[in-house]
Amino acid sequence: MRNQLAGTGALLRLALRRDRVMMPVWILVVAMLVLSLPASLESVYGTAAERARLVATMTTNGSLRALYGPVFGDSIGALTAWRGGVFAGLLAGVMSLVIVVRHTREEEESGRQELLSAAMVGRRAPLTAALLAALTANALVALLVTAALAGRGAGGALALGLGIGATGMLFASLAAIAAQLTESARLAKGLAGAFVGAAFVLRAAGDAGTADGGSALTWASPLGWLEHVRAFAAERWWVLALFAAASAAQLAAAYALAARRDVGMSFLPARPGPAQGRLGTAGALAWRLQRGGLLGWSLGFLAAGLVFGGMTDGATELVGGNDKTREIIERMGGQGGQSAAQGALADTFLAAMAGMLGMVAALYIVSSVLRLSGEESGQRAEPLLAGAVGRLRWAGGHLAVAFGGSALILLLAGLGLGIGHGQDVAGAVGATLGQLPAVWVIGALAALLHGAAPRFAGAAWAVAGTALALGWVGPALNLPQAVLNLSPFAHLPKLPGAQALEWAPLVALTALAAALLAAGLTALRRRDLAA
Repeated sequence: MRNQLAGTGALLRLALRRDRVMMPVWILVVAMLVLSLPASLESVYGTAAERARLVATMTTNGSLRALYGPVFGDSIGALTAWRGGVFAGLLAGVMSLVIVVRHTREEEESGRQELLSAAMVGRRAPLTAALLAALTANALVALLVTAALAGRGAGGALALGLGIGATGMLFASLAAIAAQLTESARLAKGLAGAFVGAAFVLRAAGDAGTADGGSALTWASPLGWLEHVRAFAAERWWVLALFAAASAAQLAAAYALAARRDVGMSFLPARPGPAQGRLGTAGALAWRLQRGGLLGWSLGFLAAGLVFGGMTDGATELVGGNDKTREIIERMGGQGGQSAAQGALADTFLAAMAGMLGMVAALYIVSSVLRLSGEESGQRAEPLLAGAVGRLRWAGGHLAVAFGGSALILLLAGLGLGIGHGQDVAGAVGATLGQLPAVWVIGALAALLHGAAPRFAGAAWAVAGTALALGWVGPALNLPQAVLNLSPFAHLPKLPGAQALEWAPLVALTALAAALLAAGLTALRRRDLAA
């Protein structure tokens, strides 16, 4: 066993060094999602009576329970766990799967793992180092959450911190299995990400039907287990044992699979592509490579639109009687004093949800654009470019999928919003498509980083994450407008409900995206391919 783990420490130090930028960003985003809530909740629901009314409303509002889960207590700590626990666990799961796949399947795909394995590196060392890197990230998240919320109750803070960290590690062990099964990092992330999404859907479906989270669907989801830890509300410590048992079983499976395959091989064989015809152009190849991911994003955005649209009336009923909550929604939706009427408040809420979907779409376009980096670092681009395909045609195929795909998923999100709300489908579609210029700016910046500084292309994730964080928690924290303006989304007209559509910011952001994209393609054309 000791020989099989030889070199684990060195590989862990290498992983932490490679992730010295990405990992701290992820940790801060996950932790700040929770840590930003107590102050804003206290300002909105400052009295026990207001918090009791919130709990009573949530008990009867199935659509909001589907989004946030049930409330188990009316203290600020319990409301923090209710409002941020599920989403923090979700982000911790995504963070963990990215870390594990990056240091297992991506290393094999690039050929670096084979070189390392030729030295004094044990067979189990790469997987162990990747899992330890994920454990480090989740432990730091748990520590930050526990330390920051300890003043609200040490037991509740520890329970919430451990629950979020345990959720991340459960999905890390799941990603370890996916990395053994699939032939590429892209497929491993897609498979693990599908399980993360399924966990959220199961929990949402279960919580929508029961006020106490007791549904079998909720208990079938790890995110449902996180709810049932019940931080700050008579903690259930035994639920953490479920995480430990499930993670241990998945880790045993991952190590067993890793011991039965060669480096670079997988248990799920690759399907051969068509012999001729459909892959005759660089654009067709890019479409084939990215169509599965685009399909998943499209279905997810359509479902999210339906959920957000369906909860509009319940959300406006919830916030309509609380001036501070309404003020936060108005800052997100940009309607200001126009939202005194219930119908205008619904438009404001829809505008806020359209903005949120736009910021999430920025994550899609970054992942799609950076597929260029994956193809290049994996040395799959070089044989293609050695033939008759030029760099601009090669990059143009992937960029067409990225920019066109972002338009498609926002179109579907708008359809879902309109259908879910049952009113003004055209207005809802216009609201989501109005986010495109800001999404394209972030996608064009990713293309520029890939073209000019491929080593730092991953910084595009930090840009998209910052925009999401500013839009998500910025209004609740009442950040200065100058800070919010750092995000391109802050400059967009807020639709539906705006009195007049302002074309100037839309045109300016589109022009900026075009300029950044042109600069990126020019830089790509002039530089050498990554070794």
